[in-house]
Amino acid sequence: MSESDADRPLKARVEEWLSREMPIIQMHGGTSAVREADPETGEVIIELGGGCSGCSVSDVTTGNIEAALIQWPEVDEVTVRVPDPRDSLGGPDQAESIMGIDRTEGGRGDWGSSNPGKDHL
Repeated sequence: MSESDADRPLKARVEEWLSREMPIIQMHGGTSAVREADPETGEVIIELGGGCSGCSVSDVTTGNIEAALIQWPEVDEVTVRVPDPRDSLGGPDQAESIMGIDRTEGGRGDWGSSNPGKDHL
């Protein structure tokens, strides 16, 4: 790490590292966000989303991120979160879809609500 890198905020350096060293995240339609990077406590929290949510290799990706960042001298703890895709949809017990259509009707919904008709501009 160069002298100028040490002067940059930890969060910015982690974000840059993710973009440079983990292009697979974006290549597979995923997203990454550094939620916390505190040089005082040494804690880094990263959240993966998009295509990472529900991806079968997300465990490998999170493990690689954790293994690499824990080697940084100012990092003592790394947490990488990948939300369960069912959580964002309300889980299997959710009565409605995220579009507000009753799933018991096979997702057809009300024709009038999705098709305003010929008088609608």
